[in-house]
Amino acid sequence: MIHFIHKKQLLLVLSFCLLAFAGCKKYPNPPSFNEELDNTVIPSRKVLVISIDGLTGTELQTIAPPAITALQKNSKYSYTPLKEPVTNDVTSWVSMLTGVSYEKHLVSTDDFQPTTDPNAGEHDAVPIRRNVLDYIMSATGSKTAFISPWSNLRNYIKVADYRPLVATDEAAKDSTISLLNKYVGINAAVVNFREVAAAGANGGYLAANAGYKNAVLKADNYVDEIIKSIKARKTYNQEEWLIIITTNHGGADNDAKPGFIMLSNPSLKEETLVKRAYTGFNLKTLNALASAPNTNSLYDPGSNKSFTVQMDVKFNDVGGYWPGFLSKGTPFASEKITGWMWEQAGGSWSINYGQTSRVQLSVGAAFGDLNWHTLTMTVKYISPTSRIMTAYVDGVYKSEKDLTNLNLTNTEMLSVGNRQTVNTNFVAANLQYFNVALDREVVAANYKIQDITKHPNYGNLTGFWPMNENAGRTLINYAPNGYNMAVTGAYAWVSLDKNAPPSYPAIGTGPSSVTTPNAIGAIMMYWTRTKIDPVFDIDGDPILSKFEADFLK
Repeated sequence: MIHFIHKKQLLLVLSFCLLAFAGCKKYPNPPSFNEELDNTVIPSRKVLVISIDGLTGTELQTIAPPAITALQKNSKYSYTPLKEPVTNDVTSWVSMLTGVSYEKHLVSTDDFQPTTDPNAGEHDAVPIRRNVLDYIMSATGSKTAFISPWSNLRNYIKVADYRPLVATDEAAKDSTISLLNKYVGINAAVVNFREVAAAGANGGYLAANAGYKNAVLKADNYVDEIIKSIKARKTYNQEEWLIIITTNHGGADNDAKPGFIMLSNPSLKEETLVKRAYTGFNLKTLNALASAPNTNSLYDPGSNKSFTVQMDVKFNDVGGYWPGFLSKGTPFASEKITGWMWEQAGGSWSINYGQTSRVQLSVGAAFGDLNWHTLTMTVKYISPTSRIMTAYVDGVYKSEKDLTNLNLTNTEMLSVGNRQTVNTNFVAANLQYFNVALDREVVAANYKIQDITKHPNYGNLTGFWPMNENAGRTLINYAPNGYNMAVTGAYAWVSLDKNAPPSYPAIGTGPSSVTTPNAIGAIMMYWTRTKIDPVFDIDGDPILSKFEADFLK
């Protein structure tokens, strides 16, 4: 019976096929799976990312390699991009390739596996993020390539059509040129050069180091060869290439410095990328703190130390009395404190300090107008019989008091925020800690300084926290020495638009760009017309979406 049914079905199928064949026109056979598709169906937008690891923005400007410098005239660029709270070779690469910030992907070791989120619950899953090449392949059906001499990084990028094995930067360059010449359908490619970072590790990441400078010039020559090969493609006139030259970070893996980002296309007008809206770090309840560890007693006030502490503040509410907002001391209670603490009393500022019992330096009106103000405290050890605390507001001397015979040593952390029983609500920025008491003239001349490296006492700076991360739970220390701050409690990153602290560079007008490493992945997706679906949880800034007037005709 079963055999009989199969025969009837077969006869019916054959009958329908004969009727269809008789009534239909003949068409040529479609191309086989392995045949190259016609160039006209290949999406015209293509992106190439070249990362020169270890190259700082400052040294790139100093060396001024010819090929990269020539790209600038048709680029949006920044030589001082924002760093992430955790920045090393691994974190930056994962942020670039996923379009996701470190706070989300949590990958920081060279096995490229995420660590446990310290804020996650016991049963929360460890996040695993797709890379942007995967998104682009899935959305556009185009080919992708990833070329790096770093084997661990290559193994991390498992989803890419072409991943040639290379051991040197020159081999990476040659493989890139070969792939771009051979496969017209490659729409997204990422190339990694590592030898600049290696050269910097031997003699310093400075233009003055001949080995480092020569490595930069060699990488620049590789960039030039790759760009020339792109322009020599037969299909180049039908393509819109975005060339992204960047770095995972500047400097060493364990001492990362700001790198650079350059987005180049013939239609782009030259412009520096600037974050034109200020995002403030807002602490607004009890026990909202950002704290630096007490390691090596770096910030310990001691009994005979000189030091300076300065911070920009903007209070949103001054209705409360006596909450602390910056301290290096024990919690103030029952008129007792060991160390020091800045305190708000309505719109006035006072400093509590002591060895056990509280002493107070009343400074007076400081921030009751709810505008930005710069508060400075210096402690100067002159002799065993003279140690003076002095307070300034906006560079202007206000009051002083003698600390002689008081030992302020304590094991508490240097903390921004409130540990008292009254709520506070303020935005903090640009906390600076010097291991010297700044002179009155120096305070007055530099309280609004925009480039901290130009400060006359920069060599004495042991902590500088701009607090401009825009997100996350870590405040990065940009001083030559010192530690990052960890954030706990109820805090928020709030947009203040143009209302920035006095030491913040002029914001001006125009598009605002956030140039963190995760922007690279977002830009790649935007340029290739890959939809950035909310479910992807990508938080990088696509940047070029704000400059469409340059290239959309």
